[in-house]
Amino acid sequence: MDRYLISIDIGTQGTKAALLDEQLQVIGTSFEASRLLGEKAGEIWQEPDEIYGSCVRTVRNLMDKTGASPSCVEAIGVDSQMAGIMGIDKEGEASTCYDSWLDTRCSSYIKLLESEAGDEILTCSGGPVTGSHASKILWWKHQRPQQYEKTAAFVLPHGYVTGKMVGNKADKAVFDHTCLHFNNFSDNEKKQWNEGLMTHFGIESEKLPRIVSPFEIIGTTTERFAKEAGLISGIPVTAGLGDSAASTFGSGMFETGMLLDCAGTASILCSVVDAYVPDRKNKTLVMMRSPMEGLWLPLSYIAGGGLCIRWLRDQLTGEPAMSYEELEEMARRIPAGCNGLLFNPHFSGRVLPPEPGMKGAFLGLDFNHTKADMYRAVLESIACEYAIYLEILRDLFHKENFEKLNVVGGGSKSRLLNQIKADVLEIQVQTCETGETALIGSAAVAGAAVGLLKDYKGKIKSAIAGKDCYIPEPHNREIYRKKIIRHRQMLKMLSGWKEEMEICGL
Repeated sequence: MDRYLISIDIGTQGTKAALLDEQLQVIGTSFEASRLLGEKAGEIWQEPDEIYGSCVRTVRNLMDKTGASPSCVEAIGVDSQMAGIMGIDKEGEASTCYDSWLDTRCSSYIKLLESEAGDEILTCSGGPVTGSHASKILWWKHQRPQQYEKTAAFVLPHGYVTGKMVGNKADKAVFDHTCLHFNNFSDNEKKQWNEGLMTHFGIESEKLPRIVSPFEIIGTTTERFAKEAGLISGIPVTAGLGDSAASTFGSGMFETGMLLDCAGTASILCSVVDAYVPDRKNKTLVMMRSPMEGLWLPLSYIAGGGLCIRWLRDQLTGEPAMSYEELEEMARRIPAGCNGLLFNPHFSGRVLPPEPGMKGAFLGLDFNHTKADMYRAVLESIACEYAIYLEILRDLFHKENFEKLNVVGGGSKSRLLNQIKADVLEIQVQTCETGETALIGSAAVAGAAVGLLKDYKGKIKSAIAGKDCYIPEPHNREIYRKKIIRHRQMLKMLSGWKEEMEICGL
């Protein structure tokens, strides 16, 4: 009898479900787009019931499309966005909206956390104060006190969804350890909550759930969920993990010195090391835990790096908008360096190091620049950001070489962007045969948890065989070395710009 795994990836732009076999080969997928809400600048949130409903509907559609027998499904794994958070009441139902990682309403609480406990937070959580869990929880406490009081536990989207799948209430809510670096109330190295910090900021300890391994089985599917999703009751469900952690796991990040580019809505550069070393000097890298014990995945990212590419296409190429292929063909004819044009991709504020007030910008425009220059400038800006991250990685972890970058996600389809990254970083860039690494990672965690996958490492490596390879072009080396310097100068110029405008009343 065939045996299958179901994985669900709750992304920013949509929810995707997949059915995989015992070899982690994808049998079929189903997708539903997200609805991002917000009435004012800085507000970006989602309705939790829509998130849960999208999981139900994509699984049902998946089962209908593949014709697989529900009785053959051995386990379910779920991953989701990591830096946002939401509340649930005692019954496990949503008590708040999902406060997206792109939402910046908590900016004043970032400053509060930094001024009163910045050093301790960075040392303990493995990352600087950002607009993620702690600052958002403080925002709920002070700006929405009724909803805060109703909240029995703050959870991630996958914690909410898996809890509803198995019928758990808030007293059984969990928080998987791959997301601890985004919670500034955590002691990441010890895998526990920092009670001293929580007391200092007036956050009740019971409002943060039990910390668990992603491999922990938290229950089995209820009859209600099974009926809605076209499954059977009693299927084991794992605690799940963050989407970036799932992508790294599903792309075979098992050995120190490896580099991974998760080229999605966010542009993430991640690596593998075996030591916990917080980036206290630069406040740019955060120490994400691997699903596997003993490994760490230091990373940094642009919030909405991929969205900047989409924004330019949608806003500046007419109606109907040009295709990415058309833009790429035009941009290929633009020389490296974009004729002096610079772009700042931090539309949602610079997350790492934390500068929530920073805004996006083009710098150096003249009448000779075209939309092709602008498009290429956006791509080059992402690579320049990665160059900054890579330099810090090499400074913190001297024994690692970091000589090859594997690329996954939607951005891996861009041949131009892949070549630009190879040229700017001066390392080999390798794309993967499949772009479903988060779904593969979540499925592998679920399969390992129930004993279906004895050799998940080997099966993951087989499932994500290398595809295209990009070698740095020497004639672009000096151009991009100079551009990285200019990119740094631009970031320095734009630092504090919003605050200066507010002082001027603008």
